[in-house]
Amino acid sequence: MSEDQTVTIEVDGREIQAKAGQMLIDATDAAGINIPRFCYHKKLSVSANCRMCLVEVAKVPKPLPACATPVAEGMKVQTRSPLAIAAQKGTMEFLLINHPLDCPVCDQGGECELQDVALGYGDDVSRFVEGKRVVMDKEIGPLISTDLTRCIHCTRCVRFGAEIAGVRELGATGRGEHMTIGTYIEKSVDSELSGNMIDVCPVGSLTSKPFRFRARAWELIQRDAIAPHDAVGSNLHLHVRRNEVMRVHPKENDAVNECWISDRDRFSYTALNSAERLDTPLVKTRGEWKESGWHEALTRVASGLKEAGSDLGVLASPGCTVEELHLARKLANGLGSERIETRLRQGDFRTAAGAWLGQSVTDLERCSAALLIGSNVRKEQPIFGHRLRKAALEGCDVSFINPLELEMNYAARQIVTPPAAMAGEVAAVARAAGAAGPLIDQAEVTERHQAIAERLKAAPAATLLLGNLAQAHPDYAVLLTLASALAKATGAVLGQLPAGANSVGAQLVGAVGDGLDAMLAQPAKGYLLMGVEPGYDLWDPAAANAALTQSGFVVALSGFRSESLEAVADVILPVSAFAETSGTFVNAEGTWQSFAGAVSPKGETRPAWKVLRVLGNLLDLQGFDHDSSEEVLAEARQQAEGRQLDNAPADAVTECRLVDAALTRIGDVPIYAVDALVRHAAPLQKTRDAIAAAIYINESEAAKAGLTAGMQAAVTQNGTRVILPVTIDPNIPNGCVRIPAGVAGTEQLGGQFGEVTLEKA
Repeated sequence: MSEDQTVTIEVDGREIQAKAGQMLIDATDAAGINIPRFCYHKKLSVSANCRMCLVEVAKVPKPLPACATPVAEGMKVQTRSPLAIAAQKGTMEFLLINHPLDCPVCDQGGECELQDVALGYGDDVSRFVEGKRVVMDKEIGPLISTDLTRCIHCTRCVRFGAEIAGVRELGATGRGEHMTIGTYIEKSVDSELSGNMIDVCPVGSLTSKPFRFRARAWELIQRDAIAPHDAVGSNLHLHVRRNEVMRVHPKENDAVNECWISDRDRFSYTALNSAERLDTPLVKTRGEWKESGWHEALTRVASGLKEAGSDLGVLASPGCTVEELHLARKLANGLGSERIETRLRQGDFRTAAGAWLGQSVTDLERCSAALLIGSNVRKEQPIFGHRLRKAALEGCDVSFINPLELEMNYAARQIVTPPAAMAGEVAAVARAAGAAGPLIDQAEVTERHQAIAERLKAAPAATLLLGNLAQAHPDYAVLLTLASALAKATGAVLGQLPAGANSVGAQLVGAVGDGLDAMLAQPAKGYLLMGVEPGYDLWDPAAANAALTQSGFVVALSGFRSESLEAVADVILPVSAFAETSGTFVNAEGTWQSFAGAVSPKGETRPAWKVLRVLGNLLDLQGFDHDSSEEVLAEARQQAEGRQLDNAPADAVTECRLVDAALTRIGDVPIYAVDALVRHAAPLQKTRDAIAAAIYINESEAAKAGLTAGMQAAVTQNGTRVILPVTIDPNIPNGCVRIPAGVAGTEQLGGQFGEVTLEKA
């Protein structure tokens, strides 16, 4: 029988329709009939090991687990019969035999599935009088706390790691009551999705370490939000108590993030109360920073902006909201300036293109072949990485062309080549696919290029994606030109993985200009920085610092203090951070998602859109009389109406600027360095993925420079010299050195890609 066909079954005397082959528990859930469960989770495989969902099925001599019993035509099921209730109560009694009676001190208390089910199926007095087992807790990292005596062996966490995160970090050892969940060899749980184990755990065995003992579930108020760190647009629930965000959980949205979120989205809220939060305006007077009132600070800012006039440059984070970017562009235009840019980590502006996903988020998991160019999607956009992994597990052929080898959690083909050779590799695949043109005609095709091209051409649903490393490449325009030609030759969908939460929204409201390089090459009289720390958020920190230092006036709207910002700014205005302001993000597929503030702004901080509105009034500009962010949004949407983004380049560019060098820097941005909020989130900075500034180099290249692991070495780029430790990394190709961008210790270096030299310190 086809799965598309339906069957009729009877549950507790009620006829319901179900898909043929569907598990009984799915059919009853859809019909609103509750069956207790612990091990079952709709996104995980069926294990049927808790036995809590036992039900009575007609003509079957013993109860069956509803999670592992497929429906059949005419099946009659009793979920509340004496036999079913007895089986369910018996299972509950066994589960409670070894479970500690520590609900008053358990973080799961009040939202615990075991508590809820025990209320209906447990006895008030236990018949078990022997000693309970005790399991030693394990240290598995800075994000998850363990209380393994509470574990009921449902194995949800084990299956989540193996099936969703793609890394089997937890497993079961021992048998019977001696079975324990752990890592076997003591180590941390490091997956970028590991926090979801907290959600799937039905008891208090795995809980949030940053939230531990902070509040009770019934004290929390739930608010909706949108994740601010990448272009996925994951939907969130913020749990608030006494005007403080206490924790973050996923809000289910199958079209975007399903029921999962990345650890970056889950734990970055901890930065809201960082010691580096800025909550009072700061004004630099004779080289000294002094706290100021809003009136004084805004008056000085208005004066500085007015003096800059048409020579004002606006550098805004792609994580700013639609409302903020719309008003920033409007303010600049009102002063006669068109210089606004949000593509802060893009390395090449020789062609224009509308960078967006090119398809829906759900299409990623339905593709049958994919080629990713300059992308570490697993770390850059973890939920997109999860979607592609789902596709790969269903047979999708996934390939990468990158300047370094990635740590994969599924089978994929990787072409690893120095940055200067990336264009040649893409050109070779394009030639193998039948494309023609400059660079393509001279490309040398090998079997691996032919294999990728054949897969893309044969696939009914193929996609080509350019990632953050491609966008930061000095020959990004060339890579995009070649990728466009390849997409046309194979019929694949051409897409890009935008860097920021609102990169697409920035393009729709016109918050992009002639490029970052043009804005820094000719320093403006004045700069307005929004959510930007020059040493960490720009493609070339050295050039940015030079331009900002030469400018006559720099004002920054920021939620945090930093040495990088204080070195170049004249005034720093404290603006509300994530969860403290309303706004709108447009995600990679072009979906507009609005949110309200969940807590009041901290201290004297103000929402950035309100600060910009007041500045517009002080500068006597027209159209700054909005009373709410909704009014600003309506105006922005009206302006964006009719604008269509196209990933194809406006002009074909085939001249490569990056040439082979003795040693080329690869300056990727680590997952926990993408923005100020994440950089100030202490728990995330303690994880393995919080990569420190260092010289990552393979053993062969290190030997050429006379370097060994742990040694201090001097790296020089564009005349700037910094001292960093050496780390041997076999994933780095010959002729290259990985020096991450966006991390402390690299804020004085040049572009993310470029020639560097090494020497012993």
